[in-house]
Amino acid sequence: MAQSKEWQKMLRGELYWAWDEDLQANRTRCKKACDEFNAAGSASRRRKVELWRNILMDTRPMPPMHSDPKEDEALFEETDPFVDGPISVDHGLNFKVGKGTFLNFNLLVLDTCLITIGENVLFGPNVCIYGATHPMDPAVRRGLKGPEGGKEVHIEDDVWIGGSAIILGGVRVGRGSTVGAGSVVTKDVPPFHFVAGNPARVIRRIESEMDTEQ
Repeated sequence: MAQSKEWQKMLRGELYWAWDEDLQANRTRCKKACDEFNAAGSASRRRKVELWRNILMDTRPMPPMHSDPKEDEALFEETDPFVDGPISVDHGLNFKVGKGTFLNFNLLVLDTCLITIGENVLFGPNVCIYGATHPMDPAVRRGLKGPEGGKEVHIEDDVWIGGSAIILGGVRVGRGSTVGAGSVVTKDVPPFHFVAGNPARVIRRIESEMDTEQ
């Protein structure tokens, strides 16, 4: 779809006009795609993947259907995450999720800027990722009349995000780390560390058989 000047400013993390026609059209598209995903209930894994890819506007072709339902489901283990609805995503186009990842129910993603989630990541329920921001100065913010902004969020491989955690814009959660339930993550999390609290702070390093220097 067409990407306006305001869209490009948004992706760069600059202040932008959120009521831009292209931005609003895509948000409407994404909301409809999320509603369809959430309404799918106990649909097959194949159908859920189709609906998930619609949210992201992921145009990869689906693999040919296997006659055995279990083997057909297995086709997606190495290609797509497992997503448990309901979920709410703002734009979809700026949201990238790796294979082997589980996104639990009531996930909220404000993907104003790029938000990436790596492979083999586990999310608890009610996680929020806030990539959107507003100016601190109310004279600039001006309620609905002023500009908005955003910052990227990157969650690396093998991370566990506990239930009801909030990840703020501009944060990188390092590989192999754990974020405690209910935490508010306001700054980067080092790889292979456990953080918790509001604001989240480092509790301890995680000892692992993985290659932590990789």
